[in-house]
Amino acid sequence: MKAAKRESEKVKLAVLTSHPIQYQIPIWREIHRQGIDFQALFLTRHGLDDSVDRDFGKQFSWDIDLLSGYNHDFIKLRKPIDLNRFRGIDFEEEFALRLKSSNTQVLWIEGWRFKAMWDAVGIAKRCGLQVWMRGESNCLKKSSLIKQSIKRILLGRHLSKVDRFLCIGKENRRLYQSYGISDSKLYDAPYCVDNDRFIAQSNIFRPDRAAIRKRWGIDANANVVLFCGKFVEKKHPDHVLKAVSQIVKTQLPGERWHILFVGSGPMGSELKRNCNVVLDLDAGNSSEEQNVSDVPVTVNASFVGFLNQSEIAQAYVAADVLVLPSDAGETWGLVVNEAMSCGTPAVTSDLVGCCRDLPAQLNSSAIYPFGNIERLASSIRDVVRAALTVDRVREMVSHFHIRHTVDSVQKMLKTPPEQAA
Repeated sequence: MKAAKRESEKVKLAVLTSHPIQYQIPIWREIHRQGIDFQALFLTRHGLDDSVDRDFGKQFSWDIDLLSGYNHDFIKLRKPIDLNRFRGIDFEEEFALRLKSSNTQVLWIEGWRFKAMWDAVGIAKRCGLQVWMRGESNCLKKSSLIKQSIKRILLGRHLSKVDRFLCIGKENRRLYQSYGISDSKLYDAPYCVDNDRFIAQSNIFRPDRAAIRKRWGIDANANVVLFCGKFVEKKHPDHVLKAVSQIVKTQLPGERWHILFVGSGPMGSELKRNCNVVLDLDAGNSSEEQNVSDVPVTVNASFVGFLNQSEIAQAYVAADVLVLPSDAGETWGLVVNEAMSCGTPAVTSDLVGCCRDLPAQLNSSAIYPFGNIERLASSIRDVVRAALTVDRVREMVSHFHIRHTVDSVQKMLKTPPEQAA
């Protein structure tokens, strides 16, 4: 009799997300491992099959397992499918029929980037389901008054249909509060990567730190500043180069500075023209474009190209600090979580979504006003010279771990919406 009652109270949870994302998969696995009746619903296969990323300018797929260890399925969509357009993803199947036939009781939706995600909220509510939302957006990005007004009306109506929100950080929580969402609907779900995997990988690579640096043309005693990501305007990799150039001009006797660029993109040629390229493994950019600059080339830099998930920890181990100088288009910056899990501190602009949750908690100098190159140079110097230990950096990012999101999920499933605290 008791067993039958437990079964009747069991809540079936489904999550709708764009594709199998390497950062999310460990969460889905842990939810499944905890015995929760769960299924992940993917809109596309992006990241599984070889596909071209227009910013990286490369064809790639992730080199880690993304589908095992949890229940999942792929939604039938209308073609053509375009991940770069809001209306580029739309349901072909009867999504309401899927929810009803699977006895889904709670639908968790990962953001509102695509039309299908907006439609899913309305469909779920008409089916009598609870709707949860976890998105990356925050209040840091400023737009015109007209755009702000339209957004507040449309997004406000959309968010009003949601029963619970999983807040990834301080700025994300502030966004929901700005739309009048009650605190009783807000749950902490600190944005995370697979910390344990990055810790394990970096522990393997750390004894070979000198050899990794040597392979990439980096002096064993250099202060290494890492930029890791797409070479695109919103991430402003050129700000790293400008800041380190300032540092080099006033460096202490015996100091050496080196930039490690990981990634690729349309700004690659510009970056290479303005530094001393020690190594270039970034395929597709000709050497003829290098070192043709209008300014004195004073900064050594290595370009190692795109590093997949099984390789990236080498870059974090080789570096002394990660710099993410992005504008407000960087709604979080999970590269910061990755670096800190490997024991490498980070510096970010004050427009990066995670700036007050992670870098600032580690070192007060670790965030700077976006675009202020002098302050960025000072932040880099301060954080490198602070010589933070690997354990100290990892301890800080441990507060942003999969287990905290799963704990919130379990709490939400056990607490009816009207009793949410």
